[in-house]
Amino acid sequence: MDKPEEVISPDGSVAITDPGAVGRQEHNSGDRLVVRISNVVAWIFPILMLAICAQVVLRSAGMNQAWLDDFQWWLYGVAVLVGIAYAVTTDSHVRVDILFEHFSQEKKLRTNIFALMWLFLPFVILCWDVTFHYAMTSIEADEGSDSPNGLHNLWILKSLMNVSFILIGIATWAIYLRFLSKLTRPVLWKQLLYAFPSTMFLVNLAVYYAIWWGVWLTSPAGTDVREVGRHVLFDEVELGNYDIKYTIMITLIATLAVIVATRAFDRKRTA
Repeated sequence: MDKPEEVISPDGSVAITDPGAVGRQEHNSGDRLVVRISNVVAWIFPILMLAICAQVVLRSAGMNQAWLDDFQWWLYGVAVLVGIAYAVTTDSHVRVDILFEHFSQEKKLRTNIFALMWLFLPFVILCWDVTFHYAMTSIEADEGSDSPNGLHNLWILKSLMNVSFILIGIATWAIYLRFLSKLTRPVLWKQLLYAFPSTMFLVNLAVYYAIWWGVWLTSPAGTDVREVGRHVLFDEVELGNYDIKYTIMITLIATLAVIVATRAFDRKRTA
């Protein structure tokens, strides 16, 4: 993990620079976007401190404000999720370096790529999908606070959760490109291939929603959404001792086709 750069002043004191400034010359557009958004969102923390102090004073005076409690949770939620994206971009997250610190530079890069694109980003994509439905349900229900005096329009916070996972995804892909460029020429087909699980997760989302909406739009009027999910295209097929969904098979074929197509395009362009 890159550590913040130390700047030694003339009097001998040491100052630690902002992690967002470390390796800034290597940052791509995705990195810069995440850092800029994070620097703005960082102002939430002094506001949060004021909200906590105000609530302590008001509560001790017997004037507890439910909306202020909700407000603190809103600030916590946004700050933490955006902070994850910032930590990914600046590589300032917590890491147990028992083995990693002894790796060669190339092995560190390969380890980072595997961890980011084979483990972390698929989880982020899954979280985005889950929180998307979470937010849509909240919007449809016009969800509010459990307390009559609390903050209502809770769908705003839940929508921000979903958007935050997009930012985390951008941060992950951006730093992945930086790592990959140190190992090989980061052409598109290599990006997709070396991040195969993440690529497949993204293709799976596209395939699933394309089929779902296709079935929904071509179904008779009044068709229940649960009936759409029971369409034959969402069934499973037996392959030996395993049952595999048709959507997964389509996803695998589509993912390989995309990688092969981008590979062919790159060869044609460089020929």
